[in-house]
Amino acid sequence: MIKDSQTGVNAGGPMQDLDDWEEVLRERYPAPGAESEKKKEEFRNYESSSRPSVREFYRLNHRHQTLAFVLAKKREYLPLRKKRMGMWEAMDFLNTLVDDSDPDTSLSQIEHLVQVAEAIRRDGRPRWFILTGLLHDLGKILCLLGEPQWAVVGDTFPVGCAFSDKIVYPEFFADNPDSQAPAYQTPCGIYQEGCGLANVHLSWGHDEYLYQVVKDYLPEEALYMIRYHSFYPGHRENAYPQLMNEHDRNMFDWVRAFNPYDLYTKSAARPDVAQLRPFYEELIAEFFPPVIQW
Repeated sequence: MIKDSQTGVNAGGPMQDLDDWEEVLRERYPAPGAESEKKKEEFRNYESSSRPSVREFYRLNHRHQTLAFVLAKKREYLPLRKKRMGMWEAMDFLNTLVDDSDPDTSLSQIEHLVQVAEAIRRDGRPRWFILTGLLHDLGKILCLLGEPQWAVVGDTFPVGCAFSDKIVYPEFFADNPDSQAPAYQTPCGIYQEGCGLANVHLSWGHDEYLYQVVKDYLPEEALYMIRYHSFYPGHRENAYPQLMNEHDRNMFDWVRAFNPYDLYTKSAARPDVAQLRPFYEELIAEFFPPVIQW
């Protein structure tokens, strides 16, 4: 069960672990060349075999992520005013979110983040790219700020327009009130064709929240990685091209470059966080002041 280790309060929802969602992503999108790689026609077979907790998670996500909900969350969290802390302090804060269902083998949140960053570093990527890997999931502190799982993780998608059938479990949108709003039933809905994703509201979660936290400090390529790394209907299924502009299409090359690190670098091997911490604290200081608003 996912809990706040400081309070013991269930930070939950139907899934035992926030990583259950990422395990499903790896089943849907196997690593290129992996033995488990599926043919395109088999990609969606996982829906019938997914664990009940994951199905329930998606049911809640698709039921409650409406345009009104997203706008309400933006009013609640923006401008940023929940906490003031530095980036490593935020990592320590996220680390209080623990999975006590398997305490002997589960890696900490910080260890997961360092694993991703180290894989990027080994490939000789730019320093800002390495830092993005380290920080990209810090928006999951939303769980510790009282948000349910379905408002923190999950594939993101535009709201205020027709839901694409390329979103996982599209049938669950039948229970979303926006499915009954005539203005939202066209491919563009409330938006103009080619308006660009910066002008589109996506479902609320850790991507958008962290983007708002770091948008004044990182290069645009990094910001696209952070803001859209869970937008699987867009960067993996090529849905919603009518909302994107040429700049989005160009920048999504960076989102796609980041995606394999996000999905395929986690393992049971524990990184030596204490030994690596000085490098990463120096890297953080290169881009961020000691304390920022959350």
